[in-house]
Amino acid sequence: MIDANLLRDNPDVIKASQRARGASESLVDDAVAADVSWRKALTDFETLRAEQNAKAKLVSSADKDSRAALIAEGQELATRVKAAEQLAAEAQTKLDEIIWQIENVVLAGVPSGGEDDYVVIREEGTKPTFNFELRDHVALGELLDVIDIERGAKISGSRFYFLKGWGARLELALMNMALDQAAQAGFTALITPTLVKPSVMAGTGFLGAHSDEIYYLPADDLYLTGTSEVALAGYHSDEIIDLSEGPLRYAGWSTCYRREAGSGGRDTRGILRVHQFNKLEMFSYIKPEDSEVEHQKLLAWQEQMLQKCELPYRVIDTAAGDLGSSAARKYDAEAWVPSQETYRELTSTSNCTTYQARRLNVRYRKENGKTATAATLNGTLATTRWLVAILENHQQEDGSVRIPVALRPYLGGAEVISPKQKN
Repeated sequence: MIDANLLRDNPDVIKASQRARGASESLVDDAVAADVSWRKALTDFETLRAEQNAKAKLVSSADKDSRAALIAEGQELATRVKAAEQLAAEAQTKLDEIIWQIENVVLAGVPSGGEDDYVVIREEGTKPTFNFELRDHVALGELLDVIDIERGAKISGSRFYFLKGWGARLELALMNMALDQAAQAGFTALITPTLVKPSVMAGTGFLGAHSDEIYYLPADDLYLTGTSEVALAGYHSDEIIDLSEGPLRYAGWSTCYRREAGSGGRDTRGILRVHQFNKLEMFSYIKPEDSEVEHQKLLAWQEQMLQKCELPYRVIDTAAGDLGSSAARKYDAEAWVPSQETYRELTSTSNCTTYQARRLNVRYRKENGKTATAATLNGTLATTRWLVAILENHQQEDGSVRIPVALRPYLGGAEVISPKQKN
């Protein structure tokens, strides 16, 4: 949720952000008008209530002749106070309905536009060259017997799969390496719930334009999360947290679920875009003035993981229209996928400033004793999709795949995944 003071003092900043996102600017005007109406209704209610309290004090000291009149006046005032309170509540509800639709205010320097308007910040690593006919991850998965898409579809439908043998071990190795790195950086590990209440899902900002991509269980009124970010953002909801010794950092391991309703048949081959996957998510609660520095740290940790996996990649500054409602800035790290001859997103990190924390009522105590809204950031450190880039970039002519050196200790020292010998 945007800052109400910013709405009152400088609505043009919010309009500029909406414009950069390609979102509605008129919502800002509607919110300003609704805020004026709410404050007037609240003032009217408080004025009447003060008058009512003053009348009530007069009753106890009044003589018998005037007491009856004062009581009658008090009863009439009580009716007016109740009506004014109702009007103030209705005005606040209307304001909330509008203001919750406005997306986070983008930070200075974020590119305007949509999905294709990103800015490349840097490219790292060397793209592999092959003197043989390369295989995509699906062919490699079948040859190595590490991915079984056919049986995944048989039991669950399209976009499901089994990770098998070395495929399952490779994912667990990747996740454990990421967890170790996060722990060394001071993150507290959490295995999070994957079912959350609507209030938490909405508070995190996931029930907006892409709500059709979320699995919902109406019998339980719970949502399946597409990232542990949701549970991590809600972890300290309605709390005053202690940031006196620095940020609170969590690394959430969870299975994630996405309907991919808006993918329109994209990436139907393989495990790039699936309904279920595992992910390790970094999440930081921090003072707002420190959030941009923390954002760079999260990105650096992501790049460290990509380098450990020996993957060529690039970092992009995502355009405003592709940020999602909660992010004020988002960096994507995209690995090279040889079979597609392009970069594909493996990980992203978002600075959500105070947007989520304001919706979820997460505050911290300042040095002067007053409370203020915290900032939140998130960033993926490993996920199932990484297997696509690892298999394809490290494939060898005989169909084997070389295991990145950093992953080998998590796989018993194995250096290569080789095709199974046929009997």
